[in-house]
Amino acid sequence: MTPLPITVPASLLDVHRLAPEAGGWGFRADHAVATAAGDTYVLTGLRRYRGHAAGSADPAEQNFGYQLITRHGSDGKPTATAVFGQAVPGGSPSAIPESDATTLAILPDGAVAVSSKPGSTHLLSPDLDEITTSWPMSRSWETQQSPGDDPFAASIAVTPAGRLLCMTSEYGLSNWAGAHPNIVAVSEPGTALVPGSKPVLRAIATLDARTDGQNDADSYAHVRYGDKPVWRGNRPSPSLTEALSELTGTSGSLHGYLDSKMTRPAALGDDLFIVPVFGKTYRSTNRGQEFSFALVDDRGVLKGRLGGLHLHGDSPFTGFDFTVVADPYRARAFHLNRYGLYAWSADGALRARVSTSEKPFKPLVHFALLECTPAGELLLAHRKQHLLLRVPVPRRLNDLAETVEAALKGYGRERTALKRQYAPVNWLWPDSAAIVNHL
Repeated sequence: MTPLPITVPASLLDVHRLAPEAGGWGFRADHAVATAAGDTYVLTGLRRYRGHAAGSADPAEQNFGYQLITRHGSDGKPTATAVFGQAVPGGSPSAIPESDATTLAILPDGAVAVSSKPGSTHLLSPDLDEITTSWPMSRSWETQQSPGDDPFAASIAVTPAGRLLCMTSEYGLSNWAGAHPNIVAVSEPGTALVPGSKPVLRAIATLDARTDGQNDADSYAHVRYGDKPVWRGNRPSPSLTEALSELTGTSGSLHGYLDSKMTRPAALGDDLFIVPVFGKTYRSTNRGQEFSFALVDDRGVLKGRLGGLHLHGDSPFTGFDFTVVADPYRARAFHLNRYGLYAWSADGALRARVSTSEKPFKPLVHFALLECTPAGELLLAHRKQHLLLRVPVPRRLNDLAETVEAALKGYGRERTALKRQYAPVNWLWPDSAAIVNHL
């Protein structure tokens, strides 16, 4: 399939007179999701910073930081782009602040959920022309939540039955300031996230149970364990930190799971999930540090880990690539880091390892794995060339290497044709066809 150019509205480049051949700007692809009908939504970030321009009122000179979501039709053409994160010169303030670790989810009713740490969720119309509702959670280094916060989740993944697999944050953890992702929770079948209504999320896993610092305000009515909100000791036990330390025999080790972090959980099905957990990072090299892609069911039982990975030879700490994506319709999981592309079945068994040390697959080190589509395709974004590559996953995972090799060979040919069509400069792909909505 032809790669998709990860585009930027030409009007946005024009208003800031951004010269792609000049320095000081950066563009990245953060996430992408696809619908069953074949539409693709790509989340990106565009920034410019130059020291001499700090405080400038001239749009051609001033620094900026935007986030963008572009919808591509099933034919690959961009149809709409939502721009948010800051006000466009001469426009109103953005209703969605620029955030880190932002991800997308397509809800069963077609709405686009935009979630970010520590717990903000915004619902957008499928055409990206309207914010239908927002549940904000401000970023703060305070020890408790800010007035006006009404969070939902830091990330959302949707199962085939429409359940929402969520990661939520808590204040008052250990001796840390601010709110940190700490709870994995799922919605019940038949409930929905819609304007004016948040479904109850049932907590199934806690990363860190050191919650003595929590006060009465550090709970949220929609995140529950049993019949009460998650708070202090009312939470799943043992914690993932404790369970993984016991499973790996690393309790008390400097290279164990104490002070570990987790990233966006992925759904292997309606009742089986993957939670990426990685140990504490240090200033020196972290290659060889503990990490686990934990398998947790919807009752909160740790079923094991995705297997077959070597702490040093397959370490995601090189490049800090901890993303795991899953195909819940076919019960498969995938991970890409600097050492290879990996595929597992639902039992946690490693079924394929495509090594980046082998010549046909060396280009994989330049890609980030963003998501798996309902059609069973992997979405990979080239970090420098800003193209989105779809890789169809074969029925037999043992044949994955052959499929990836064919996709990489086709990528080069299709890229040349796209360059003639878009004439990108420094791999920035301007687009004037999509409708631009400033949110």
